[in-house]
Amino acid sequence: MLRRAAAPGDQRRAKAAATRRRREAWTAYLFLAPWFAGLAAITAGPLVASLYLSFTDYNLIGDATWVGLDNYTEMFTDDPRFLKALSNTAVYVFVSVPLQLGFALGLALLLDRGVSGLPIYRSIYYLPSLLGGSVAIAILWRQIFGDAGVVNGFLGIFGVEGTSWIADPDTALGTLIVLNVWTFGSPMVIFLAGLRQIPQSFYEAAQIDGAGRVRQFRSITVPLLTPIIFFNLVLQLINAFQSFTQAFVVSGGKGGPADSTLFYTMYIYIKGFGPSLDMGYASAMAWVLVLIIATLTAVNFLMSKYWVFYSDT
Repeated sequence: MLRRAAAPGDQRRAKAAATRRRREAWTAYLFLAPWFAGLAAITAGPLVASLYLSFTDYNLIGDATWVGLDNYTEMFTDDPRFLKALSNTAVYVFVSVPLQLGFALGLALLLDRGVSGLPIYRSIYYLPSLLGGSVAIAILWRQIFGDAGVVNGFLGIFGVEGTSWIADPDTALGTLIVLNVWTFGSPMVIFLAGLRQIPQSFYEAAQIDGAGRVRQFRSITVPLLTPIIFFNLVLQLINAFQSFTQAFVVSGGKGGPADSTLFYTMYIYIKGFGPSLDMGYASAMAWVLVLIIATLTAVNFLMSKYWVFYSDT
C-alpha cells in the first residue's frame, strides 16, 4: 500500500511542534532548577556525606579517619546507652501512636455528628498539634508534671500525695507519651475529613437492615476509613521516631532520670554535638534510624493489602 508523502506544510508544523515541546521542557527545567539545587545541596549532599562519615572517626575539627564498620559494631555490642535509647524510643512509638490515633478517631467521630460551631472546635483541637513540638509546651509540661505541678495539685484535692513525675524513672517516659497523645489534632482533622467522605446512604441502608451504631462502625466506618487510618499510622510512626524537642527539654538535654527519657534522636545529638563530638558515630546512628523507619514503613505497605480497603465511591 502506497503512503502519501508528507506535505512540506505538515513537516513544518511537526518541526514547530517539536521545537515548542523542547522549549516548554527547558522552561519547566528552569523553574525546577531551584528545587533541584536545594535537593542536591540540602538533602542529597548531606545524605551522602553522612553515609561516608558513618564509616569514619570524625570529631568535626580534624580530618575524618576511615574505620569501616567499627561504629556499627560498637553500637550493637559495646554501647548500653544506644540500646537504652532504642528501647525507650520503641516503647514511646508503639504505645503513644496507637493511643494518639485512637483518641483522634474517637474525637473525630464525635465532631462528625453535626456539632454546632464545628470550625471553632476543629481549630481548638488542632492547636496542640501546632504547639506540641515547641520548646514552650515542653517547658509547660515540666511545670504540669513537676513537684508542685497541676497534676499533683489535682491529686492533692483527693488527699493523694503526688511525686515529681518527670524526675521518676518509672513515670518520666509516660509523661512524654501523654504529651504525644495530646497532640492529636493533625490526625483528628484527617480522620474527620475521611468521615465526611463516607456516603450517608450506606448508614441509612444499614439502619433499614437493623444494624446498630456499633455494627455500623465495624462494618461501614472502619473498612471505608482504613486508607485514612493507614495514612495516619505511617505518618505518625515516622514523626514519633523523630521526636526530639519534648524529651530534650523535659529531661534537661541529658535523657534523665536514669536515661528513662533518652530518645534515639537525642542520643544522636549528644554523640554528635556533645563533649565527645563523635560525628562519625552519630552519622552511623542516623543511618540505623533511617533503616528502621524504612523497614517499618515497607512492612506497613506490604501488610496494608490485608486490611486496607479502597472504595470507588
